[in-house]
Amino acid sequence: MAVFSKSNVPRFSVDVYQNEYLPEGAGEVNAIVTVTATGGGTVGSAVSAPHLYSAGQGPSAAVAIMVDCSGSMDYPPTKMRNARDATAAAVDTLRDGVHFAVIGGTHVAKEVYPGGGGLAVADATTRAQAKQALRSLSAGGGTAIGTWLKLADRLLSSADVAIRHGILLTDGRNEHESPEDLKAALDACAGRFTCDARGVGTDWEVKEVTGIASALLGTADIVADPAGLAADFTHMMETAMGKEVADVSLRLWTPVDTTVRFVKQVAPTVEDLTGRRSEAGPRAGDYPLGSWGDESRDYHVCVEVPAANIGQEMLAARISLVIPQPDGSFQNLGAQGLVRAVWTDDMVASTSINPQVAHYTGQAELAQAIQQGMDLRKVGDLDGATAKLGRAVQLASASGNADTAKLLAKVVDVVDAATGTVRLKAKVEEADEMTLETRSTKTVRVKK
Repeated sequence: MAVFSKSNVPRFSVDVYQNEYLPEGAGEVNAIVTVTATGGGTVGSAVSAPHLYSAGQGPSAAVAIMVDCSGSMDYPPTKMRNARDATAAAVDTLRDGVHFAVIGGTHVAKEVYPGGGGLAVADATTRAQAKQALRSLSAGGGTAIGTWLKLADRLLSSADVAIRHGILLTDGRNEHESPEDLKAALDACAGRFTCDARGVGTDWEVKEVTGIASALLGTADIVADPAGLAADFTHMMETAMGKEVADVSLRLWTPVDTTVRFVKQVAPTVEDLTGRRSEAGPRAGDYPLGSWGDESRDYHVCVEVPAANIGQEMLAARISLVIPQPDGSFQNLGAQGLVRAVWTDDMVASTSINPQVAHYTGQAELAQAIQQGMDLRKVGDLDGATAKLGRAVQLASASGNADTAKLLAKVVDVVDAATGTVRLKAKVEEADEMTLETRSTKTVRVKK
């Protein structure tokens, strides 16, 4: 295990879990990489960017809160009121000195506070002004989420800060712009700020909301009952205020003739990062990990190496962590992990699966089985849905993922969890269905 530490910056560490032994002729190497950040401040704060750090308060940050104000937010009328209250609660949670703005979203994006194309700086006065401005929020118009994100990006980029974060709330489908327009907006915003997305009620599209969070490296969730919005917004903002480092990337170096098969985040949620690689010099690529506070996440790295003879060994991959610098270079965070391959004729050594790798392979399959099962259920393939959701029940039970098991039990009647024998429920509440779908990628960590 390698550790990065400097005064006033978080300590980053990398742990690698794998079975490095391969039988003759084999070439697939799997490893679980645990990345952990502990400590306070912001990377480079005291060293290279003192203006991005305010002593005792954590790193400088900017937050844009995007609130759906489309016509459907009036049904029921309590929804808009709950959204205003939740936004007020989020504003109250802002740390003094944080830049912020509130955006009202319909088929166009409107600056609710502070206006004038800029950001306010949080203190007692601006928080009170923002909450006063929230009273003007009313429902009417359509939904074009790409316009909200583009305005958020414009506002957030106007501040010279370390952390840029968005919170987006919607209650409906993105009906007033094309999927291509939304994708273009997400592509333009990716890497510029992170964003948590929430769907309130049950009239929104799960894949839209989870797609926004995925593209912008944030979290997605359902708030089925609008009364739960204030608590959820407060929690989201507390988490955002706890972020200390932005734009961390996992740098993966592999030797000649080695192919990276995939890089996936596997805890706390499953997120495939393979397609997000940006080249970083000879045989190295960077995979974006977003913003970090005091936390730990797990990644599954799979590489294909050239087959070798018994007794040979090689370094299959080297993992490090980097953050970008203002001059376009990268600061290495000092934490490093090595993935090895050793060829052996010891059958016991070469056929045993590392417990971490086995656990997270199962968690990734669980997420996929739920998504496939729910899709099949929607198109009326009940046999296919039953088979996939049965497999999901089996995997959730075997891995101890109790939260997912509870959500599955609202969609299927479990006859035997161990064998995955289930029956689809004839009637399922829409909120239960959407909750299972939205939270399908949440995983449990392997028991160390």
